[in-house]
Amino acid sequence: MTNRLAQAQSPYLRQHADNPVDWWEWGPEAMEEARRTDRPILLSVGYAACHWCHVMAHESFEDPATAAFMNEHFVNIKVDREERPDVDAIYMQATQAMTGQGGWPMTCVLTPEGEPFFGGTYFPPEPAGQHPAFTQVLQALAEAWQDRREEIVQVGAQVRAFLAERGAGGGGALSPDHLAGAVEALVGEFDSDAGGFGSAPKFPPSMVLEFLLRHQARTGDEASLSMVDRTCEAMARGGMYDQLGGGFARYSVDRSWRVPHFEKMLYDNALLLRVYLHWWRQTGSPLGERIARETAWFLLRELRTAEGGFASALDADSDGHEGTFYVWNPNQLMRALGADDGAWAASLLGVTAAGTFERGLSTLQLLEEPDDPERWERVRAALLDARETRTRPARDDKVVAAWNALAVSALVEAGVLLEEPAFLEAGVEAAQLLWRVHVRDGVVRTSRDGEASRNAGVLEDHGTMAEAFIAVLGVTGDPAWLDRARGLLDRVLEHFADPDGGWFDTADDAEQLLVRPQDPSDNVTPSGTSSVAHAMLAMAAVTGEPRYREAAEDSIAAAAPLAQQVPRYAGWTLAAAEAVLAGPAEVAVVGDDATLHRAALGLTTPGAIVVRGDEGAAIPLFEAKTRIDGRTAVYVCRNHTCQRPITDPAELVADDQVQ
Repeated sequence: MTNRLAQAQSPYLRQHADNPVDWWEWGPEAMEEARRTDRPILLSVGYAACHWCHVMAHESFEDPATAAFMNEHFVNIKVDREERPDVDAIYMQATQAMTGQGGWPMTCVLTPEGEPFFGGTYFPPEPAGQHPAFTQVLQALAEAWQDRREEIVQVGAQVRAFLAERGAGGGGALSPDHLAGAVEALVGEFDSDAGGFGSAPKFPPSMVLEFLLRHQARTGDEASLSMVDRTCEAMARGGMYDQLGGGFARYSVDRSWRVPHFEKMLYDNALLLRVYLHWWRQTGSPLGERIARETAWFLLRELRTAEGGFASALDADSDGHEGTFYVWNPNQLMRALGADDGAWAASLLGVTAAGTFERGLSTLQLLEEPDDPERWERVRAALLDARETRTRPARDDKVVAAWNALAVSALVEAGVLLEEPAFLEAGVEAAQLLWRVHVRDGVVRTSRDGEASRNAGVLEDHGTMAEAFIAVLGVTGDPAWLDRARGLLDRVLEHFADPDGGWFDTADDAEQLLVRPQDPSDNVTPSGTSSVAHAMLAMAAVTGEPRYREAAEDSIAAAAPLAQQVPRYAGWTLAAAEAVLAGPAEVAVVGDDATLHRAALGLTTPGAIVVRGDEGAAIPLFEAKTRIDGRTAVYVCRNHTCQRPITDPAELVADDQVQ
């Protein structure tokens, strides 16, 4: 028999529909059931592409005896963290506070009022080293609820009070010295041998790389560009990048980017597409251009949904093992390619008899460019064909508003700069889906098959969508996108503002949770705070309205202490600060000359906002701007004070007016 999750929209929740656990979705009905039956809540949080979530589900949630105990003693709630980042944020913070660590799957036990008194991550079915069995944990918690209720309630109240505590508030503006200090701190954490920051595991530092590119463009600092060069090349040549099909895995388990955690996330690939595009734009790197193109094609080929959005993720596992779809041994290469090409490919791609992964299998690395590019393309095509006979990893086809918005911003820019109309068309189509499905009275966080969920959008959804809509305005000149972005940002100003400065991550008219989350740190995606900073700067550039510029500066100030203390977790805020210091530039392309538009987008001033339109466009940036003698003209402005218009693409680049 199936449980309640059979009716869920989330693919992750549906994965648990056949569990013998009597799962509930998050909501008031589950809370009321806990109060009615006087049972604690067992909250389990994960996501569809999470390897260890699958492991724990198979070991524990599919076990009838474990499920029977859970059903008798707990009200069990399953949450997809991608649908409910607000719920996840609150209880992950609690788990980290109680245990010193976090991750998924997350298991948190709550009072019927939602106050957490126990937290942890993966629990094995049998005791293992320091880790108790999941059944032992359940037994202890059930006994504690029965026999030591007063103690539990006190712990829950203390954790709630801890979660409700707010920091000392924001700081001031980030000065040039602050940004130079952030670069110095990053140099101290940089892995000069393997690229990236810190040791294993290594996550792609997309937003930090964007900051470093902007810092180098503004200051000429070579240390910043050196860190970008080394990291971008190392990630692109290692096993974390799919050398056959394009696209990046979620992170590397080793410091050399050799062995990935094989799940592929939309947000990583959208952010990295933008990084590699900008790296190429700034340096001319052929590798940057290739990776940007391949990553964009990966998005269109493997993550695009029927209704024009982009799916959340591809799973790490297939045929019962992680990475099976992507890894090879020498014999498999020989069978697919023949002896000569197979041996050549094994040498080129680092495939060894011992294996670089597990079970004698190797990830594919392309540590240097092939000496015979035509042979490589032939071999690559043959290996792709052979790989298509394997079982593909499952796809989570849920559309997440913020992540789709990141893809929109990257694709429309890539479509112009790389002269690939398919990228531009896909980006605009995804933006249309976001507007059509995800913007109602408020913003809807997720949809599936073109049907909106009931999950309210959080701050990052509003910020990234507004920035994406302005990006679409920039390439289409359609003022409807300006109105749509304005509506989102006006909602942020009205419903998300913290009177003490900065923003809450949930709206004041959204579901009231245990506490109202507020986290300015950039993690694997931009925080709501930094997303809003970028969107407000873009809106200020297009409209000239001071309130948006002020809101952007307030956003940066809210995250300024974090940016100064731990710049690795404030990359997107630091990138916004670079735009403030550099101008930012407002660039109006008046006319339909595609070459001039592409040249304008090729300018590297931090945070330049480029909008293409024509005389009389209902866009404030275009006021009193005309073609010159009938020719397309580019106006480069700061604070809406413009330099002389330029009609020659070569002159636009040569003058380097925005540096």
